Amino acid sequence: MARQKKAQAEPENLKGWQRIAAFLVQPVTVAQRWATEGMPVRKQGRYVESSRQELNRWLGGESAGEPVQIATPETDLGAELRRGLAFARKKAGHKKNVV
Repeated sequence: MARQKKAQAEPENLKGWQRIAAFLVQPVTVAQRWATEGMPVRKQGRYVESSRQELNRWLGGESAGEPVQIATPETDLGAELRRGLAFARKKAGHKKNVV
């Protein structure tokens, strides 16, 4: 019988371009470009760092008010899809058909 690995809590702060880019699911060069466009990162010695919360907040602001969330293995993608569709319908002014 195979052993199950314990889920490790991921740290709130992301240190280095590789970790920030992995969190954003983007190449390092995109993360670096976004930093020049206002993405919240801080220099810590020769490294940069940011927090997951700051990045999610910045992504939400960049999406013109549309809710944004980075998917994690624990994320219920079906629920997120329904939430996104409801937001898009509300923004477009569509009403749900009642039978």
